[in-house]
Amino acid sequence: MLRTHTCGELRSTNIDEIVTICGWVDKSRDHGGTIFLDLRDRYGKTQVVINPDSGEAALQLAKDLRGEDVVKFVGKVAPRLEGKVNSKLATGEIEVRASEVVLLNKSKTPPFFPNQEELPSEDLRLKHRFIDLRRETMRDTLVLRSQIIKSMRDYFADNQFIDVETPILGRSTPEGARDYLVPSRVHWGQFFALPQSPQLYKQILMVAGYDRYIQVARCFRDEDLRADRQPEFTQLDMEMTFVEQNDVIGMIDGLMVKMAKEFLGIELETPLPRMTYDEAERLYGTDAPDLRFGMQIVDCSDLAAQTAFRVFRGAVDNGGFVRGIKIEKRAADFSRKRIDELTEFVKNDFGAKGLAWFRVEEDGSLWSPISKNVEPEVIAGFQEKFSTEPGDLILLLADTWEVTSKGLNGLRKSLGAELELYDPKAMHFSWVTEFPMFDKDEEEDRYVAMHHPFTAPRSQDLEGLKEDPEAARAIAYDLVINGYEAGGGTIRIHDAETQQQVFDLLALSPEMAQDRFGFLLDALQYGAPPHGGIALGIDRIVMLFGGLDNIRDCIAFPKTQRAMDLMTQAPGEVEGKQLHELHIQVETPPQKS
Repeated sequence: MLRTHTCGELRSTNIDEIVTICGWVDKSRDHGGTIFLDLRDRYGKTQVVINPDSGEAALQLAKDLRGEDVVKFVGKVAPRLEGKVNSKLATGEIEVRASEVVLLNKSKTPPFFPNQEELPSEDLRLKHRFIDLRRETMRDTLVLRSQIIKSMRDYFADNQFIDVETPILGRSTPEGARDYLVPSRVHWGQFFALPQSPQLYKQILMVAGYDRYIQVARCFRDEDLRADRQPEFTQLDMEMTFVEQNDVIGMIDGLMVKMAKEFLGIELETPLPRMTYDEAERLYGTDAPDLRFGMQIVDCSDLAAQTAFRVFRGAVDNGGFVRGIKIEKRAADFSRKRIDELTEFVKNDFGAKGLAWFRVEEDGSLWSPISKNVEPEVIAGFQEKFSTEPGDLILLLADTWEVTSKGLNGLRKSLGAELELYDPKAMHFSWVTEFPMFDKDEEEDRYVAMHHPFTAPRSQDLEGLKEDPEAARAIAYDLVINGYEAGGGTIRIHDAETQQQVFDLLALSPEMAQDRFGFLLDALQYGAPPHGGIALGIDRIVMLFGGLDNIRDCIAFPKTQRAMDLMTQAPGEVEGKQLHELHIQVETPPQKS
């Protein structure tokens, strides 16, 4: 190898050794004919000294070195001068006094430097990702990612799981997000689909008797993106046979205990807290609540039904709700201008019609511009429901259940961070269970699966599944960390009859179901055991454990929010010959007006 040591390896125990180190020039300082240079690689930094004793050629070459040049140094390890020890560096007690300098590759002046304090725009970083990945933060995040995946693999190996790879090229199936399609050259007009998850294959593995399966799986979904979404992502996929919900949750509880201690230095108590989907939506307005702080939603619809105040009464009379949150002892922090800003926030981001509010005065009374329009007994009801104290601020939305949920959840998350109601480094792990079996697609006027069409209903809901699908609850469970869904799983349907009942409700005829899922339906008739599992989002877990705000910062080569790779300029056009081989004709895009 070109080097004897890395740039993060040398210590005082190596003093007087002749070593060879290679890396990138991080910083260079000329102190009157003596060059002090920080050499960087993945492992750290080492200070290199080049002076007249190094020789004229070496000194001249060192003077010409610039940031990101790739260099090899040969020299003796020496203690740093008194008072020059750098306690921030692992190698801070030593330096390498070079006797030989070899320029391995000269770098152009980069569009930004990995060590600069102010980051450039994300687009520039993604276009030159090979430079961005040299930043210490990016390096530490990718190392953390590698360690997390290894920890997961070790945990499941210790629990008798086997790692099985499933196909990347599979069958396009309905439900869920759009598939990424891959045309077949051999089979004219037919397409493979990249997997949205290994769901069907892992169920087949359970039918085949493999009992405990895991896989670090690549998944693909052609959907609109957000800061925590990518078109291709990685999940830890897990499945078990002869289990119930508590068995799967208990297995993941153990994994979280291991990882929290290993990477965060915290001790988790198990079982992790749980709440039902209905509780989460009622108290927090979301199925992934951030439980690091309180500020629960309070339903005041019964009070609104008693008032003549048009905004409140009208919402309830039209089948809507009046719900709110309380900010304790911080009313003084909210000027009318700030409340107006919050009003615009819920209007623009969540479609609310407005925001009502009450401030709790020193004498305990409620004051608001609408106070005179609300009866005293109704105001007293607000005081009781919110257990108000002087200095509190109540924020209320009057609208549909969906708008009040989304708006109050948005307010709660925004204000929780703004008011510093929790330690940003704190981590809270919990479960949300008993999701609805179905959601309603209003545009197509049909049911869609809340999780996926292979989710088992609760036994008590099975008999009434066809009569009242909207009341049915699934044996489904999501792992929630700090208000993010970090994983989701279900107990699966393991008999063909129940599976067809669900398909019927999803408007999938037996013929369609056989065409698209025939292999699974066949397998369920050949001794399929009860089984269930979960998929953990590795990208999101790394983001949370690393204290990051954007999932793109924990992926080596991510896509933008427009699903583009700015470094390779993918997607891109292909040659006509390739399209001809695949029997594809590309339409000319419409002209922009």
